[in-house]
Amino acid sequence: MGADLTMVAPEILLERADAVAIVTLNRPDRMNAVHLPMMIALADMLADLEGDDAVGAIVLTGAGRGFCAGGDVKNMAARGPRSFEGRVADLKQMHRVPALIRAMPKVVVAAVNGPAAGAGFTLAAACDLRIAAASARFSTSFAKVGLSGDMGGSHTLPRLIGPTLARDLYLTSRSVDAEEALRIGLVSEIAADEECLPRAIARAREIAAGPRLAYGYIKRNLLAAESAPFERMLEIEAIHQQRCADTADHAEAKRAFVEKRSPHFEGR
Repeated sequence: MGADLTMVAPEILLERADAVAIVTLNRPDRMNAVHLPMMIALADMLADLEGDDAVGAIVLTGAGRGFCAGGDVKNMAARGPRSFEGRVADLKQMHRVPALIRAMPKVVVAAVNGPAAGAGFTLAAACDLRIAAASARFSTSFAKVGLSGDMGGSHTLPRLIGPTLARDLYLTSRSVDAEEALRIGLVSEIAADEECLPRAIARAREIAAGPRLAYGYIKRNLLAAESAPFERMLEIEAIHQQRCADTADHAEAKRAFVEKRSPHFEGR
């Protein structure tokens, strides 16, 4: 995968494989459960990657045998009493992560290498693509601990799997295995456990070598379509389509079509 490995924070690893940034949640002893300082570090790192022209796509995964077990309940309890306003402010800081993933022009691929529960599930749901290991399991889990959910899952899950199934998963906290996740459209593919991360990196490499500006506009279109009426989406698509038409990548694609070869995109 490459030798450029960086410890962004003790619990966040960053590795570069050509134009792909591989971000690893690194608390394998806690099934990569997240807490406030860890999520602040992750948000800051994602913001840096968004502005890094050398990065064409991002892979998000977990260390060890799981993707992310959700919020670290023990860490929450250890922090002691906090005001309601303070706790809301903390969660809003953590919510920078799914907000960045959704809004950034770069494609983020989740390599779900095992259980994804609670905030781990909804964090994966915020990504653009999800590749599941055969051992992957998905559970909202929030209701099990008397919580209602975070990381934007109440927005993303109904749009991924439909409102009926989203209600089912939130209200029952039942676990969904990789096969069911593929069937209901939660993930795009399943890989053997040892192939999950390599497959996600391969997919990210394909994207990084593609028309990056067009991918960014595609993400903006799909995000806008979640709230904009059809007539407004026609306007947005017309503007974005013509902006893409003015890019060097589109000119290269036209030349390649005429010359009967594969295009070489440069992201400009």
